[in-house]
Amino acid sequence: TSLFYYYFPCCFKMQRGDPENPQLFKNGDIMLGGIFSFHTSWNDRQDTYSLNFRDFQFAQAMLYAIEEINNSTELLPGISLGYKIYDACGSIARGVRVALALINGNEVLSALSETPCTRPAQVQAIMGESSSSPCMAISTVIGPFHIPMISHFATCACLSDKTKYPSFLRTIPSDYYQSRALAQLVKHFGWTWVGVIRTNDDYGNNGMAIFTETAQHLGICLEYSVSFFRTDSPDKIQKIIDIFKASTSKVIVAFLSHVDMDVLIQELSNHNLTGYQWVGSEGWISDSQIAAMDSTEMFPEFWETLFSCKFKQSKSSAGNQRECTGHEDLTGLQNSFIDMSLMPIFYNVYRGVYAVAHALHNILSCNKICNNKILHHIKNIKFITKEGDEVYFDENGDPAAKYEIINWQPTEHGIVDFVTVGLYDASLPADKQLNLQNKSLIWAQNSQQVPLSVCSEKCPPGTRKVLQKGKPVCCYDCSRCAEGEISNITDSITCVRCHPEFWSNERRDACVKKEAEFLSYEEIMGALLTAASLFGTCITAVVAFIFFRYRKTPIVRANNSELSFLLLFSLTLCFLCSLTFIGRPSEWSCMLRHTAFGITFVLCISCVLGKTIVVLMAFKATLPGSNVMKWFGPAQQKLSVLGFTLIQVIICILWLTISPPFPFKNFKEFKDKIILECALGSAVGFWAVLGYIGLLAMLCFILAFLARKLPDNFNEAKFITFSMLIFCAVWITFIPAYVSSPGKFSVAVEIFAILASSFGLLFCIFIPKCYIILLKPEKNTKSNIMGKAAPKSF
Repeated sequence: TSLFYYYFPCCFKMQRGDPENPQLFKNGDIMLGGIFSFHTSWNDRQDTYSLNFRDFQFAQAMLYAIEEINNSTELLPGISLGYKIYDACGSIARGVRVALALINGNEVLSALSETPCTRPAQVQAIMGESSSSPCMAISTVIGPFHIPMISHFATCACLSDKTKYPSFLRTIPSDYYQSRALAQLVKHFGWTWVGVIRTNDDYGNNGMAIFTETAQHLGICLEYSVSFFRTDSPDKIQKIIDIFKASTSKVIVAFLSHVDMDVLIQELSNHNLTGYQWVGSEGWISDSQIAAMDSTEMFPEFWETLFSCKFKQSKSSAGNQRECTGHEDLTGLQNSFIDMSLMPIFYNVYRGVYAVAHALHNILSCNKICNNKILHHIKNIKFITKEGDEVYFDENGDPAAKYEIINWQPTEHGIVDFVTVGLYDASLPADKQLNLQNKSLIWAQNSQQVPLSVCSEKCPPGTRKVLQKGKPVCCYDCSRCAEGEISNITDSITCVRCHPEFWSNERRDACVKKEAEFLSYEEIMGALLTAASLFGTCITAVVAFIFFRYRKTPIVRANNSELSFLLLFSLTLCFLCSLTFIGRPSEWSCMLRHTAFGITFVLCISCVLGKTIVVLMAFKATLPGSNVMKWFGPAQQKLSVLGFTLIQVIICILWLTISPPFPFKNFKEFKDKIILECALGSAVGFWAVLGYIGLLAMLCFILAFLARKLPDNFNEAKFITFSMLIFCAVWITFIPAYVSSPGKFSVAVEIFAILASSFGLLFCIFIPKCYIILLKPEKNTKSNIMGKAAPKSF
């Protein structure tokens, strides 16, 4: 025994707490402690109904592991393990009390005694408890003494905090991973609107807090979150029932202990609340009493579908769940004590005992100076059980987190079968942690479709989600995307604006290329304007032919034939330049249309202006002693036309050099169309060209107006005055019509102004003369034109 004294020199000279007698005891060289709740109440220990068979089975698993180790020749050879197991009776206070008894021993020694320690401390490690809250209290008390406490079923993530619970370890994963697994499971089935209920203790509150945080990150909303405890008053339970009845969600996530779940099911059944999809925690998923109770009358009516996570053990351990010796007679026996559905949790107790044994073995096998604290060795052990399961603890005292996804499925015999339908492995990347076998799932009434539990239906493509005021983000309305915007995915939170060259279709789920609009030859308006342009060109050519054919007649000669032919040529160009405005705008067509229009119209007006000046000069030349015609003869007339036109050419060259017109896609005029037009480049250049034409036209109009009452039959000035009046009226009305006309209609207005003014000049100046030449040849004489007796018919 001196070997024990060397490695376990601690001995307590002062007792902490009152002596307690264990419920199960066996002496040994090294003692292990156990704390389980064999009864649900300390006051009702004599009541058979308060006996907790499950925790009694946990204690039996501990005894089985100790016996197996004591019979082993490889692990702790020659050393026997003993045990002291206490009943905490579901009380946290009593759990702390018996923990103190375990670390004290029952002997009472004087603090002033000089008698040396004659034996080691009573227990080297404590197995238990089954719930998180008692473990927190006990670990807080025994933590300073570095006595390890290994729990098989306390899953609260808070117990991973080694600053608060330095000596706590467990053989079941933390709820941090189970809560995340449950949230991912809910997200997998598209349930974004769920209700949650939790046990009102550290286990339920901490587990649900992690679930809520993960759920919010995954876009899951909680319609309600309520706490429940089996000792709640009837009024509080009724409030929970009312919340269930008023809810619209069809999925309930229950983070409850098995005892609380048992009470809750009874209450829900009494109020006929059935037909929910349940997602449960490991605390009650494998409880055979709950499964048996609901299989007889309420499954599947009560459980539409039930899923949960269960800590995954090795294949061998799972296969040994129902091993028997062959001598048992279990016919017709229905008892929770012999139920092996909790075998994975029993195996957690088994692994915990073996972890302590391996740590003790390492201490006793050390041939050099070693750390003789068992807590240090337990944290660093790593071994493989005979079933092939690797046992180790991470830096938080937790095992690896792997879960089986369990689906409750009814069988032909009216009982519930726990079917594994998937796995969750926290060590894998987030997108691969959950792996479900959907073909293995059974929904209510064997439906193949996943039931819905959403606050709002999914928004189809072409719409976006608009949150409902005062409600969670999962409650929203579907608003149709505005014109020019689309959404091509389901549940889009925004509508994306189409590229300027595209527009949204009718369903608002795709962008289609906008129709390019310009004045083309193929459309009716373009064809009519083209026809009018060509018609004007042909009429001008016919007039020119007539004038050329009768060029020696007095009426042609009297109207300055050279300027008349030049005017007809310029009118032909005016009619043809309108064609440059029709068709798809290009870089060259944009520069050509405005410059050609400006130069040809100046040439045309210059010719009319020259004819007007000739009229005035001709009548002044008839006055006695006047020789004014020698200053405005044919040469001067041509130079004046050339000079006036050259000024316009210079303006156009400057315009094209500084900032020429260019093809432009106008997206602002119409939302669903692209207007292809010619941008002016320099607006100053455009208005300079147009203003110069207007200046010459006004000058011509004024001079012709002054010459309108000249004597005799030579009333050329009247026709020029009328033609200039039409010209100016057309272009004055053109400006507001051009500015206000949308898209291709502005181009049509400009073409119309060109054609109207050209036709006005052609008809007013030349048609009357053609009428006389062709239909009234008797008036085409010099005497008729210059004679006073002749009627002034033109």
